[in-house]
Amino acid sequence: MKVPVKVDGRELALSNLDKVLYPDYGFTKAEIIDYYSRIAPVLLPHLAGRPLTVKRFPNGVTGQSFFEKNAPDHTPDWVRRVNLPAPGSTKNRESIDFAVVEDLPTLVYYANLAALELHVPQWRVDDDGEALPPDTLVFDLDPGPPATIVECCRVALMLREVLKGEGLVAVPKTSGNKGMQLYAEWDCREEPSAFAKRLAQRLEKEHPQEVVSVMAKKARPGKVFIDWSQNNPAKTTVAPYSLRARERPTVSTPLSWKEVEDCEHAEELVFTAPDVLARVEKRGDLFSRA
Repeated sequence: MKVPVKVDGRELALSNLDKVLYPDYGFTKAEIIDYYSRIAPVLLPHLAGRPLTVKRFPNGVTGQSFFEKNAPDHTPDWVRRVNLPAPGSTKNRESIDFAVVEDLPTLVYYANLAALELHVPQWRVDDDGEALPPDTLVFDLDPGPPATIVECCRVALMLREVLKGEGLVAVPKTSGNKGMQLYAEWDCREEPSAFAKRLAQRLEKEHPQEVVSVMAKKARPGKVFIDWSQNNPAKTTVAPYSLRARERPTVSTPLSWKEVEDCEHAEELVFTAPDVLARVEKRGDLFSRA
């Protein structure tokens, strides 16, 4: 059954609103649309200008999923799209029509498609749809079991000081999964992946029992992998305030540095959609670097 609604003047037809997409939590598509609608004021600025990749779960988090970069032909004509080169496309495309989410109707449209996860690159496009240089540096901190986000927090504090020494201010968020990410505004002083790799290797050399900078699984048990490769222009990272497809509707949640400093148990930094709505109402956008 489809339910016609009007969102900021745009007509949408919402479907299967009572479908449970997080079965262990009983979280429905209607609740997902409600979350994205209510979090939009702080989420949209972090999506603006960034070509979107979504991970869709039409049958919920326990069903099959797929990444979608190309906005299909049935995408409403009012959704902003930009055509960009697609080197290395798995479907041999020379270019891809990416959606750019900059308003509430577009966000609700994708939520209705069960696009639970929103992923964006570290660069934006200009008003003409041309790619701009990277404006963000990101470090993805991934714990190798038995390490958890607690160990990620310790490494994040080390990395914060290294970035500070480079004149960069780091902002933390959870991944909404096992680990966390640090972001910093980027000034294009050099190629971002090379810069990030050098810092990761430096921390690995200084803290070999805690940090690893190589992707090999065998090197990672009990350590935190600093994934510097996320700065490759072809890669994306989960957006702040995006849901994640876990057992619970967890969210990639901006943190205060005090929360990072004080973290002693992994569960302290697990936040669901309702938790995040309450956090934002009380504390605003902790990820804002304005």
